[in-house]
Amino acid sequence: MTEGEAKDPVIRSRERIRMLTGAGRRLGYGCFLAALAVFVVNYYLGSSSFWIFLTIALLVIGSLVLAPSIIFGYAVNAAEREEQGLPHGH
Repeated sequence: MTEGEAKDPVIRSRERIRMLTGAGRRLGYGCFLAALAVFVVNYYLGSSSFWIFLTIALLVIGSLVLAPSIIFGYAVNAAEREEQGLPHGH
């Protein structure tokens, strides 16, 4: 990153959004993995309403975090491609 790019508020904002979307993707996929693990453990150890609730909660939280992260990640990539004059890819 050059000196001019470091001071550009658009590039700083884009990098901040990229960092947040990466964290959101890790959290969302982590919730899905945890939900899968809880489901498998619950299946083999016997059903309990707490573990069922926890599985559903992890799936909902993962979905609510992951969907915007993916969308904003694609938006940042599309903005950079547009800025470089590359095709949109649609």
